[in-house]
Amino acid sequence: MSGPSAIVLLPPRARFGGQRLPPVSARWLGRADHLPKGSASGERMRDWLDILPRGWPAAAVTRQRDAGDAAGSTWMRADPVYIQPDINGARLLAHGESLALTAGDAAAFLPALRPLFGDVGMPIDAPDPARWYLQAPPGSKLPAMASPAEAVGMDVFDHLPEGPDGRRWRALLSEAQVVLHNHPRNAQRQAEGLAPVNSLWFWGAGTLPDHVTARVERALTDDDTLAAFFSLGGASVDGLPQRMPTAADAAGGTTLVDVRHARDLTALDRDWLSPLLAEMAAGRLARITLDFADGHRVRLARPHRWRFWRRPWSNPGLGAGASVEATG
Repeated sequence: MSGPSAIVLLPPRARFGGQRLPPVSARWLGRADHLPKGSASGERMRDWLDILPRGWPAAAVTRQRDAGDAAGSTWMRADPVYIQPDINGARLLAHGESLALTAGDAAAFLPALRPLFGDVGMPIDAPDPARWYLQAPPGSKLPAMASPAEAVGMDVFDHLPEGPDGRRWRALLSEAQVVLHNHPRNAQRQAEGLAPVNSLWFWGAGTLPDHVTARVERALTDDDTLAAFFSLGGASVDGLPQRMPTAADAAGGTTLVDVRHARDLTALDRDWLSPLLAEMAAGRLARITLDFADGHRVRLARPHRWRFWRRPWSNPGLGAGASVEATG
């Protein structure tokens, strides 16, 4: 089926709990095709991005976008974060844009951290105040860790690298935490009502891929990592607007829309799903693929409107083990 199409990246269905879709959208989704279950991890982007060698080397790809010098080295993100100790451990509460870091913050913190990481042969720098990098020699063995976006709100100790190799990184992290805890810049931030930077988050290790091709023509996202991958893959990348552009605005091809941050189903439907469905009903959009972060996927096309025997999709918040395809 030719013509413009849309891919919508959504949060896991469980996030919506008992919220219900409005009747028109519920009818459409009840008549959709259910696709094979995708991965619920970073590998799920493989359907929308062709990356060789396989993997998700986020640090190298974002470094290339930030500084243009990623080739020839192994990179790891060492992003500034705020961790709150509690009775059961420590939780990651803030990272990235939520810390409201400035160039002045980076200029204050990094000189104190450089001796620590320089002594182990991994210089640290920050071409962007929210994205800090470690540069390692080619072939360095670096731990695989979840992104801070995936771990926010969770116990930090569940995400630390394990084993003999992990011991080195845990020791580095502990030393970095001491440096940051004692840094006077944090007192200034707290006096301004801002969260302190009291730890780092190591993640995204890898080298710049040999090949990245976007399988969409345009991506709308506020996720810096996703934007970097799609940009490297040749897609046009823009920040997320307030609501879904029309098919005419999208200028044809396939547009990927990243609304994984959504929590309110009514607002999601009003700003994104209903406008897309209206475009499809009018014949200006050929198909829509909804890609949930729990791996569930459905595809809608205009001819599906004739599947009148199917019941509406009544509860998108059903758990991953439940069936949401009601065919009557």
